[in-house]
Amino acid sequence: MTNRHKNTKFGRKSGHRKALIRNLAKAIIQHRRIETTLIKAKDIRGTVERLVTIAKRGTLHSYRTIISRLGNDSKIAKILYDEIAPIYKKRPGGYLRIMRHGFRTGDSAPMAIIEFIGYDPDTRSIKA
Repeated sequence: MTNRHKNTKFGRKSGHRKALIRNLAKAIIQHRRIETTLIKAKDIRGTVERLVTIAKRGTLHSYRTIISRLGNDSKIAKILYDEIAPIYKKRPGGYLRIMRHGFRTGDSAPMAIIEFIGYDPDTRSIKA
């Protein structure tokens, strides 16, 4: 009997896969917009949206939880906690947008741009 599997394996072992997802999450928080493959974008969306929801609580426990889930990177946690979470305080969910962006040249993998809702590429800021 085949059961439903929650995460995509990406052809990597579990430690490498967790590091990949953590690094992509840190990149999207730092840059507000990244270009990656469609499957990776769909996989990290849930992770980042959970982190934003935790950051919206505004407690010390939530701040420390974010730091631990981002691999003890307090700079990125501070950006998420102080800059991004207050923008989405009244929004119940759906903080990220995934847009398809053609195919990669080498292997024709479907590419996507994942960004925060309200991101303005000209000013590189998020507007509510």
